[in-house]
Amino acid sequence: MNVLYLVKPLFDIKFCIDMEITVKQMMQIEENGHQMGFFRKLMMENAGASVARHIVKHYSDLASKKIMVFAGLGNNGGDAFVVARHLAAYGCTPTVILLGHPDKIKTEESRSNWKILEKMNSVNLILASATDEIVHDADVIVDGILGTGIHGKIREPYSSAIDVINQSRAFKFAVDVPSGLDPDTGVVNDKCVKADVTITFHKMKIGMLKGQDMCGKITVEKIGIPPEAEIGVLS
Repeated sequence: MNVLYLVKPLFDIKFCIDMEITVKQMMQIEENGHQMGFFRKLMMENAGASVARHIVKHYSDLASKKIMVFAGLGNNGGDAFVVARHLAAYGCTPTVILLGHPDKIKTEESRSNWKILEKMNSVNLILASATDEIVHDADVIVDGILGTGIHGKIREPYSSAIDVINQSRAFKFAVDVPSGLDPDTGVVNDKCVKADVTITFHKMKIGMLKGQDMCGKITVEKIGIPPEAEIGVLS
């Protein structure tokens, strides 16, 4: 006879569906998820794929659009690499502008996604140069420069890249948080990408609504982090 056992959690959990969170809380939730076996590389994959889906929904003729993806050296850049790869699968040829040298990419997850792009003929790769000419006739810009990793005055080449993005008439998608916006306060301390649409992940960051003039339309995308990863972080 087959016997089925129901494995119950050791305690009851009440999840906070609509709560806004700080960057520190988000980092701890990601770490908890990672420790559960939902690794950061999976989070990055799901995040980037969700942004690509938004772009695809926005354009019925995506293959005809000139898409520029600005990527920093951190995990926000890694998300942007994933966006570019998924967009290529939909038939367009995005250009990824890496704002730095590949040897300086900070995390294993981002490095691994960059290495995939290096093997793809369907994605153009440029290392931070002459960005003003590159984006002059862009139809779509993806901002994956800083995300939540903003601290004080923005350094080069990120600073000039933000200026160039804001000068462009392209439609702008921000990955997680517009680069330059403090996601905890909604304050712009130096300069910030002015996005038309911002796709943020897991939960809204507490400063985003205060900075909605820079975020544009905000959408929260779940990226597969187990709700149990919130235990001990959110009450």
